[in-house]
Amino acid sequence: MALAGVAVAAAGALGMLPGSFAAGQALAEYPERPIEMIVPWGAGGGTDAVGRIFAQILQENLGQPVNVVNRTGGSGVVGHTAIARAKPDGYTLGVMTIEIDMMHWQGLTDLTYADFDILGMVNADPGGLMVASDGEWQDAAALRDAIKAAEPGSFKASGTGQGGIWHLNLLGWLMSEEIPVDAVTWVPSEGSVAGLTDMVAGGVHLVPSSLAEGRALIEAGRVSALASMSDERQEMFPDTPTIAEATGSDWKLSVWRTIVVPKGLPEDVRAKLADAVRAAYESPTYQDFMKERGFGLRWMGPDEATAQVAEDDANLGAVMKEAGLAR
Repeated sequence: MALAGVAVAAAGALGMLPGSFAAGQALAEYPERPIEMIVPWGAGGGTDAVGRIFAQILQENLGQPVNVVNRTGGSGVVGHTAIARAKPDGYTLGVMTIEIDMMHWQGLTDLTYADFDILGMVNADPGGLMVASDGEWQDAAALRDAIKAAEPGSFKASGTGQGGIWHLNLLGWLMSEEIPVDAVTWVPSEGSVAGLTDMVAGGVHLVPSSLAEGRALIEAGRVSALASMSDERQEMFPDTPTIAEATGSDWKLSVWRTIVVPKGLPEDVRAKLADAVRAAYESPTYQDFMKERGFGLRWMGPDEATAQVAEDDANLGAVMKEAGLAR
């Protein structure tokens, strides 16, 4: 009986070997083929730049090609949907941007951040308040008080399209200061550069985009950075106070980029990718690339990043509802 028992046990152990080997082999061999990195925005933009440098570093670390594919359209809906609906096997990654926290409130899609697994937040550029240097407002408190005292709509701001992220940044700040959201007229533009150019020419009074986008004009002395919508002063702009320091406002907003995968990846594959993403973020190649181009560096792991994205989703939803921009 003892011998028979040993024989059965041995046979059982041998029976387990193929499955155990396969499980270990799956992790060891992943990835076995090229990986696709989906960027929901056009080639040449900031998100594309982040996606491509990440793809380059991940390719080196994972030993397989990581091919960037730009899937544009629908104000980001097309690309984000392509990521979320991809097969959850580790062969499709994507760059998820803050627009995921806006598009569903706008009625463009049912897709939300909850349809993805976030591997890490790898970039964040806080919003700010900028005015022309030859203007009359030398600090954010003075600008706030002037807006409060003026006729509703007489102040003008620009920096993105109607309902775009920097428009929401302005509205969120106004709400935090108990100023009606119609106190400032929004002048739609093709982006921050166009808004800043218009401001310097006297067409609008302020631009609430990221200070990084105004860096050249700030350094040239043509634009004054009055505040940063961040917890701490930005390393690149150490003399610019946070909005809390400047006016006591608790409003904060950054445009961020995260590396994500579709829901449902095998845990071992997901863990390997998460480790690879963090290693890529910490690499000198990525750090130098971002600093040279003026992009804000911010790392958050999966749990922390998901919490931040969820908080921004709630805050932006509240602003859009108050401003009548939600559907």
